[in-house]
This record gives sequence, C-alpha cells and structure tokens, in this order.
Amino acid sequence: MIVSRRNVGNWQLRSRTLALGARTLVMGVVNITPDSFSDGGLFLAPEAAVIHAMQLLDEGADLLDLGAESTRPGSHAGGADGSANAPAVSADEEQARLLPVLEGILHARPEAIVSVDTYKAATARAALKAGAEIINDVSGFAWDAEMAAVCAEFSAGVVLMHTRGRPEEWRTQPQLAPDALMAAVRAGLEASLAAAAAASIPCEAIVLDPGYGFGKRFGENYALLARQDELLALGRPLLAGVSRKSFLGRTLAPLYGSEVSVEARETASLAAMTAAILHGASIVRVHAVFPAVEAARIADAIVSAGTTLREPPATED
Repeated sequence: MIVSRRNVGNWQLRSRTLALGARTLVMGVVNITPDSFSDGGLFLAPEAAVIHAMQLLDEGADLLDLGAESTRPGSHAGGADGSANAPAVSADEEQARLLPVLEGILHARPEAIVSVDTYKAATARAALKAGAEIINDVSGFAWDAEMAAVCAEFSAGVVLMHTRGRPEEWRTQPQLAPDALMAAVRAGLEASLAAAAAASIPCEAIVLDPGYGFGKRFGENYALLARQDELLALGRPLLAGVSRKSFLGRTLAPLYGSEVSVEARETASLAAMTAAILHGASIVRVHAVFPAVEAARIADAIVSAGTTLREPPATED
C-alpha cells in the first residue's frame, strides 16, 4: 500500500532551521574520493568538486552532502581508535580531501547548507568548525564513541543511518525475512536515537535514514522500501538514499543481459526515489539533481493530494 504521508516539522541545524515535510528536499552528493561506487575519482581535485557542487546547487539542490571516504560494499570502515578496525582512510587524509572543498563551497555560496558524510568525530569537529551544518553518520553513532558528543557540542543537525555490520561484511551476511529486517532496522535506529538522547542532542536535530544498501542484501532493499513508512512511528523525518545503488542494477540485469552499470541506473534511481517519497521520505539523497527535482515535484503533488502530513508524536521528558 502506498501511504503518501510523512512526518513534518523543523530540522534544527547548527545555525538555522529547515522546514521538512511540506515538500521533498533534494540533497546532492559530492564524492571527494578516488573509489566511491558512483563517480569515484571524478571530483577528487578540490576545484573540480567545488565546480560540481555549484552545478548541483544551480540545478536545484536544497543541500549538499560531502563525502571524503568511500563506504561502498567491501571497503574497510569503522574503528577510529587506531586498532585493527582502523579505517582505510585516516581522519587526517579525510579532512585534507574534505576541508578545501567545504571552504570553497561556502566561499562561493555562503548561504549553502552543507552536510558532511563521516563517521569520525575528529572530521566532524573540523567540518563543523569550517561551517558545515549537518553531520551524516552512516554508522548512526556506532563507530566512534565521541561522535554524538561532538554533534551536541556544535548543535549540529544529524542524519543517523541504520547500517547492518561493516562494509567488508555486507556481501556475506545472511538474508533476513522482511519482518526480521524491519525489526533490525527499527532496533538499530532506536539505539541511535538513544545515543543521541544520552548526548543531549534534541530530537528536532535528527533525521533518520534506513540505510539502503548498507548491510542489506539485494531483496531486502525492496522489502525495506515497501515498508519504509513503518519507520515514521519513530517520530522523526526520513531521508532515503537509493540513488544508483547496486540492487537497482541487478533488477535491471535481465533487460540487458548483465548487471547495469552505475551510470545507466538513473531511471531506476528515479523510480525508487519516487517510491521512497510516497512511503514517507522528506529528503532524498541523489547524484543527478535536476531529474530528481522534477520527479520529486510530481511525487509531492501525489502526497499533497493523497493524505495529510503528520506532526511527530509528542515525546516524554
């Protein structure tokens, strides 16, 4: 069943607020990496990344998400403590890639709203000092014990994603039945919300991301998308990042005789993105902005005509 509803409210960021729910916000991706699954290496040079960011803003992106470390399947991520679980990209290297681009964007467009995709507290601190408004933590505060405190210190907006295991484990995890999958995603997001509350991060600062492709096997992503609206019961707006994900390419493979390349998944991405909006997403994270803006406009018209926006349920002190 298509639900056509979503949670509505203000998202409290570091220095401003964003209204969520009246229309879908489009978050444009800027990968400052040599190895991201989509456009890895294209924008590693700061000048190229800033130019790309300007293009995304001109195409209608409401906010940008900068990432300087790939967390694609098979990569090594997590453990910011120098242990055997240390990430493949150090915090110093991540910041060396990220900060010139962040500073260049804000110099050119001071009004731009920039999110930084990192699970490392040191990088989050540096980015927030440099003017980032949002920290997008794919681990949901699970991989760096200092991350929640840093976000609280700077009053940052946060995106807390559900991730099942670490990237190097994703290809070997057993597939879950839909009910078990939804229970696992909900439990993981509830744990992230609890970590945020323990750090005194207000709920108004939090957006939740189901984590498509992050520890979900092929069919699990479709089960999650079909039942995404169940996560609205957690009381926070939802962000969906389905753009160019591999599960889309695998679904299209019979049409082409082989799995579809990343670059050829754009139409499928728009279809999945539209489904995510109709199942409660307030924000969509995309690589190609203008087509997403167009598709979101149509999906928003359906949402507006279909049912009503929901105020988040009251929370107890």
